[in-house]
Amino acid sequence: MKKLLFAIAFICTLSIQAQDNSEFKTQTIEFLKLTGTGDAFNNAIAQIGAMVPEEKKEAYTKEASGTLNDVYSKIADVYMEEFTEEDIAELVLFYKSDLGKKLSSKQTQLTQSGMMIGQTWGMELSKIAGKYAN
Repeated sequence: MKKLLFAIAFICTLSIQAQDNSEFKTQTIEFLKLTGTGDAFNNAIAQIGAMVPEEKKEAYTKEASGTLNDVYSKIADVYMEEFTEEDIAELVLFYKSDLGKKLSSKQTQLTQSGMMIGQTWGMELSKIAGKYAN
């Protein structure tokens, strides 16, 4: 009887943790969408789909967009390993603020500019390394 009660208690605990984890994941996915990640995904779908003939574009877009839930889930898992539920809740609040919305709207542009700066810097480092390699 004790084993049965223990098993029931254990299953209930797992069920509660799974529910908490589900809410945490939902909030983490909301956070990801607030950061502009969705725009980046939609841009990628459009860019990759540029090679799809116009008459098949709608079907392509529908199928490609259907993959987003899985991608969001996987990325959320990564964030959930690094941030607590409280952290994510605070980040959601921030990204819902005016400043957070501004950051989100500029994120893609900032990332692209940062990548260009990084590439230029990398070329500069290559020249410096080349000077010392001989």
